[in-house]
Amino acid sequence: MLEKSENLCGSVIPLPELKSSWQDEVYLADACKERFLTQSELPELAENQFFMAGLAELSDGYHVERVGTSIHTLLFTLEGRGRLITENSVTEIAANTLTVLPANFPFRFELADPAINWKMAWVLLQNTDKWQPLIEGGQRVEPSYLCEQIWSLMSLFHSEIGGRSSFRKLFASELSRLLLGSVSNAPSNSVLRVQSVFNEVESQLHHPWTVKGIAEQSYISVEQLNRICKQLYGCSTQQRLIALRMEKATDLLHYESWSIGMIAQRLGYPDPYNFTHRFRQYHGCSPREYRKRVTPGR
Repeated sequence: MLEKSENLCGSVIPLPELKSSWQDEVYLADACKERFLTQSELPELAENQFFMAGLAELSDGYHVERVGTSIHTLLFTLEGRGRLITENSVTEIAANTLTVLPANFPFRFELADPAINWKMAWVLLQNTDKWQPLIEGGQRVEPSYLCEQIWSLMSLFHSEIGGRSSFRKLFASELSRLLLGSVSNAPSNSVLRVQSVFNEVESQLHHPWTVKGIAEQSYISVEQLNRICKQLYGCSTQQRLIALRMEKATDLLHYESWSIGMIAQRLGYPDPYNFTHRFRQYHGCSPREYRKRVTPGR
């Protein structure tokens, strides 16, 4: 059981209101509005170890109760107020706060006053080591200066459903960076440097990147770089490089005026035969075969 956390953002309601039993339940009144960011529409969420996210404007009635989920929950409150009920306390969720709910513990959060609109962004995180610095402090409500930024970024992310994959990747990476940077004990220096370098890699895929060069630019060893890449992307540095190039290749192959050789050069492969070999290994077909599939008029 978690220890009773210090209340930083509001009064703790008397203990008689604590719950002794829990159930999985969600209720939204008709006046509530939510926009969802899901992995099926935004696969970049899964790539960055997000489970799901959403933007909510809540009134008239709202609550979520969980016995204990396998994912972590974050709430960024911009306006209005809610109420968090845990095994140890009942705490007000005020504006400009972050509510952290680690996996495997029961909780309930609800609209505190049906007459007051509660505006908040919620993020569900996969239960991985990446998010440990965020959740290791236990269930809590704490001040946060990121609420407006998170809302704006997630709104932009939502607007790219069915849109530009390069923008979606940027938004997902930035959301990850903001969350990890919001805790002082996060491995922010090395992790954020690696994320920053990979943003540069993605914008300059024609550059002859090497694992050693990326490590040097991130000011860490090759071994540490590979550990961080495994943590962030679920693969080695070299595999991440290949994935970025091969994913971009599928976008460029839609442009019929671009030859295979031009695309190979654009993605850092001076030898088009090497590019074709790598593409076949990654996608199971040649670039030419892929182009025929996606441009049926040829």
